[in-house]
This record gives sequence, C-alpha cells and structure tokens, in this order.
Amino acid sequence: MSFARSARGNAQVVALSGEIDMGRAPAVRQAVLEAIKTKAPVVVVEMSAVTYMDSSGIATLVEGLQNAKKQGTDFVLAGPAGNVLGVLKLARLDKVFRILPDLAACDELGR
Repeated sequence: MSFARSARGNAQVVALSGEIDMGRAPAVRQAVLEAIKTKAPVVVVEMSAVTYMDSSGIATLVEGLQNAKKQGTDFVLAGPAGNVLGVLKLARLDKVFRILPDLAACDELGR
C-alpha cells in the first residue's frame, strides 16, 4: 500500500494504491485526517489503484467522512473499482459516500 497527498484545484487529494487492511489502515487514516485539517473545501480519496480493502479500511473512510462533515468539507471517493467498489456496495456505502468514476470528474468540485 502506498499513498500520496497533493492539491488539485480547490481539493486535497489522497491517492491510495495497493491493499488497505488492518496493518495499513492507520497510515491511510493519518493521511486522510491531515488532508481534512487543511480546511480545503473538498477532500478526494483517489482509489482507482486500490486492489483490496477490509473492514478497517472502510472504518477509516467512514471516520474521514464524519470528520469532513463536521467542518463542512465535501468528502469524495474517486475511482473505486472491482472488489473495492463491490465491498462498498455490499455494505450499502455507495449510498453514504459521494463516489465519482475518476479524479477528472472531481475537478469541478468546490468551485
């Protein structure tokens, strides 16, 4: 698992790749919370390169969403696919999170 944080327009982007499991979720949590602390109007978690996510990864994203909402920041998942999207749909979290097909679809957010 790896991640990178960057700015893209008005958004803070946390790009994740690889597997997000119990051992890696704390690093993802830290990156997401740091992005939220910037007070950018939008935080995007780019997930197109995430190949696996367990319940600890889901909990990390839910915590990020809750923290973002507390300060009025939009929290968006970009590009989850395959098994990762399947897990989100199975848990009905596709109804909770704003999910966009890719990072380019996020460019107009926060303007």
